[in-house]
Parts: sequence; structure tokens; C-alpha cells
Amino acid sequence: MRKIQLITILLTVTIGLLTEGSIFGVGMVQDRDNKPETIKYNQGIDVIIEDNHLKGPVELPLVDKNVKYSFEGFITGYSSTVHQTDNTPFTTASGKKVRDGIVANNYLPFGTKIKIPELFGEKVFVVEDRMNKRFGKSFVDIWFPSTQEAINFGIKKATVFVLE
Repeated sequence: MRKIQLITILLTVTIGLLTEGSIFGVGMVQDRDNKPETIKYNQGIDVIIEDNHLKGPVELPLVDKNVKYSFEGFITGYSSTVHQTDNTPFTTASGKKVRDGIVANNYLPFGTKIKIPELFGEKVFVVEDRMNKRFGKSFVDIWFPSTQEAINFGIKKATVFVLE
């Protein structure tokens, strides 16, 4: 029962903060098994739950004031080869030429800027390409100059921050 109440409190607080439209942060709470849970929220404020009571906000480091929202994604790599793209491997689906910082995603509109801080720090990527339809919206494919670099990158799971 405590876990359900905790989630309800967090959702209520999170939804209330999201309407403010400011900045995101990451917080930690513990569930009934004392396992930490990470929550994402707006305003850079953490919520402390102690004995099923809200114990007030705590200021945390800010992620980025330009973040619209974030999602957990699978990050992969591709390069400009016909077997990984189509018969125009150096042109993206948006019509732009491939270059460092280009990513493919099937959900975000062309021109959307994203960050993947866990893997690339403050580097900003731009969605200019699409992936095979079998990949869902949580996949982000990063362009690499060589096939070997894309293979070496492999597949990783990370938080993707969509910027305004």
C-alpha cells in the first residue's frame, strides 16, 4: 500500500510542478523495500517521503533549463553505407547531408535538438534522419563517420533530453 501512496504523492507533486514549465532535475526516493527510485521532475526540486509523509522540497543540481521533456531510450550507431541506409547514404531523410551531431529517430520531428548527457555530456544532436520502421520511438541512432565506429559504439540505454 505504501508504494501506491508514494507513487500517488509523487505523481501529484510532479504534475503540479510540470505545469510551471521551468527546469528539470532528478531526485531519489525509496520504496517500501528501501530500494532507491529515480524520479524526473520539473523545477530542480526533490521530494522526500518519510513514513508516508511529504517532508518538503530539496534543491538539486539543474540538468538544463531548455529541456522540454526526457525519455529512456536505446542509443545505437549507424554510418553512411548502403546496407545501413538506402541508395543515398550521405543524404538524410530530411534532405540534409550527414555530419557529426546528426541522429535518426522515428518519432521526433526533423530539426528537434536533443542531449544524451550520460553518454555525450553537453553535446547537442539534431534529428535529421529516420530509422527502419521496425524501431520504435524510444530508439535514437547516432551517425558515425565509419562503420567500425558505429559497431564499436554498440547499443546503450540512456536518458534522452528533448530541448526546446
